[in-house]
Formats: sequence, structure tokens, C-alpha cells
Amino acid sequence: MDARFTDEQDEIRRTLRELLHKRCGPEELRAAVDTPAGHDRALWTTLAEQLGLPGLALSEAYGGVGCSATELALACEETGRVLAPTPLLATAVLTAPLLLALGTDTQRAEHLPCIASGRLTAALAVPGPALATALALTGHDRRGEWAGGGRAGGVQARRAEGGWRLYGQIEQVLDGHSARLLVVAAHAGGFARSRVLLFLVRGDAAGLTRVRQTALDATRPQARVQLRDVAAELLGAEDGDALPALARLGDTAAACLAAEAVGAAGRVLERTVEYVGQREQFGRPVGSFQAVKHRLADAYVQVQAARSAAYYAAWAAATPAREETAGGLALAQALEALRHAAAAGIQLHGGIGFTWEHEAHLYFKRAAGDELLFGPVHRLRAHAADAAHVFEEAGP
Repeated sequence: MDARFTDEQDEIRRTLRELLHKRCGPEELRAAVDTPAGHDRALWTTLAEQLGLPGLALSEAYGGVGCSATELALACEETGRVLAPTPLLATAVLTAPLLLALGTDTQRAEHLPCIASGRLTAALAVPGPALATALALTGHDRRGEWAGGGRAGGVQARRAEGGWRLYGQIEQVLDGHSARLLVVAAHAGGFARSRVLLFLVRGDAAGLTRVRQTALDATRPQARVQLRDVAAELLGAEDGDALPALARLGDTAAACLAAEAVGAAGRVLERTVEYVGQREQFGRPVGSFQAVKHRLADAYVQVQAARSAAYYAAWAAATPAREETAGGLALAQALEALRHAAAAGIQLHGGIGFTWEHEAHLYFKRAAGDELLFGPVHRLRAHAADAAHVFEEAGP
């Protein structure tokens, strides 16, 4: 394994960082999250047209750049630094890989080029607060009970003349209010033969209602999606199994999320170090006090360790013989590093760190929000330990 980045990877990071530095400052971020879409449409168009970011990990046959999950994770690290308000996570990380893995040739040809060009945004709709379970990050449900169905809630799919119809409600759909295409997980069949299938639902479908919700992390807009006898198209073949595809997606998603959290943690730590070097107390910079140095040093070690784990997870996600636990462990370490770095940033910024005007609270909310969506940290680690059989007794 060569741990060095290639010239192409370094160029992707450098170009993206320069563009985001110009187009995504704190003022632009706050203006974007207050829009109905919750993201900067102009920035998304620029990222798509100039850098091909939505199609970074899609093949050239579908209009993509042809890179791997490693490059996508590195791009997420840069967007995480500035908490970039874009539908990159929902579209390129969570939805496009499912279309690529399960979609028919016709479905791929219809949707993937539009995603790669930035014209089509998409979202993954998983019933209940079970996204981490569906992606096999905090558990492995081989029957798909997290999807609900029937009296258990969630979404039920039934056959109808000319296709499928969906009925149900889903909470916490990332970018679900603005996405033009939804990939919906639903139960099909009776109780005895129930199974989870994925369906494509167009954003303007009759009977579909989408309402943006107030979220802890405003930079991750979420929506409640209601489906009332909505026409849907089955993703892929009916005999396909959605659960393994979702579990494989979890590895890549965890690596990208870990890289994103590392980018955010590194940025808030940089801002904190800069501030304590300028702020004076008792006639000397606050950063010169030993207690402050120790706390920042601890945060730095955590961030660097999390960065190494995230890079390894990104490399593993792009490797055919992938390590199942790398993504979840990296995500746990990155979320913990971001939470500690953001908390230290708020405290060491003093009075201004607790105000709405300062951006420190946005990073802390990103850490808390991501842990609610994709964690918590102890469950990520517990599932990784179970998958690696850490606590199983050795045989005789």
C-alpha cells in the first residue's frame, strides 16, 4: 500500500479548496441555509460544471470523471472544512452508488448522466431514524425490519396496473425536500414473504408531499416525505436484494462522512489556534498558557489520528477486497474528534464562541447532528467489534 496521494488527488483537493475559499465563506453559508432549498444552487452548478464533483466517482460512460471512492472522500474533506451547503452527500454519496449498483441499463442511462452534470439531485429515503442501521453501520438487520411496513409504519409497496404504488411516511430524509429524484426503501409482499425493495420516485409525482424540517444542523437540511398512493418505479430487478447493496454503500458513505468530519475538525482547530494566538489576557496571548496548549495539543492528536483512519477507510472503500469495519471505525473516530475540537473551539473563543454570530456553533452542531444520524459513536464501534468477532470466545 502506497500511502502517498497522487498528483491528480492533490490537484482535486487544491482546486476544490481554492474554489470553496472564494465562494463559501461564513456569510455565504448562512445565506444558503436560509433559502428554501437549504443549499447554494449557484455553487452546486459551479462545482458540477468546473470540477465535475457530482460525477467524481462515476465512470466516463455516464458522463462522470471516472475516479474512485478515494477521490470522492477527499472532496468531502474539503467540503467539510467549510460546511459547504451542497447536496453532495445525498446525491453523490448516498444515491448515485445505488443507481449504479442496482439500476437497469435504462435507469442508469437515464439518471446517472443527469446526476454527473449536476442537473439532477437525488436523495435516499429510509423509513424512521434508521439510516445508520440500513447502511449496516450500527447493526446488521438481515430481514430489513428497520423499513417498517404495514402496521409497523414506514413505507408499503404494492403492485398496481402498470407498476408499483407506495404508501407511507419517512422522516429525516437528507435534502428530501429539494431532490428531484427519491430512492425510497419500502416493504413489499405480505407479512410472511415481506422483503425490502428500492423504488424511484420523481420529485413531482402525484401524491408526494415533502416538507422541510427544522434540524439541529441547518447545514444538513432534512425533510419529512409523505407518500399517498404514489406511482413508483422499481430500482433494478424484482429478484434483486437491496440489503447487501445498502450495506456495501455503508462502507463508502462512512469513509466519505469520516473525511468530511475530519475536514471540519481540522478547520475549527485551525481557527481556534489562530484566535488564541491573538487574544490577550493578563498581558499575554491566551495561547501561551500551558492549560490551553495542552488542550489544543490533545485536540490536534485526535484530529490527526482521525485523519489517518479516514484516509485508510477511503482507500479501503475503493479496494475490491474491502475491510468491512474500516469505514465505521473511521467514522466513529472522526465524529469524536470533531465533537472535541468544536467544543474546545467554543470554549477557547470565550464569550464570542457562544454567540449565534460566530461560526463555531455550526461545527459543533455538525458533530452532534451527524452522530444522531449516523451514530452514536459507541454503537459504531460496538458493531465493528461484532463484525470482527472481537469479543467471541476462542474455540478449543
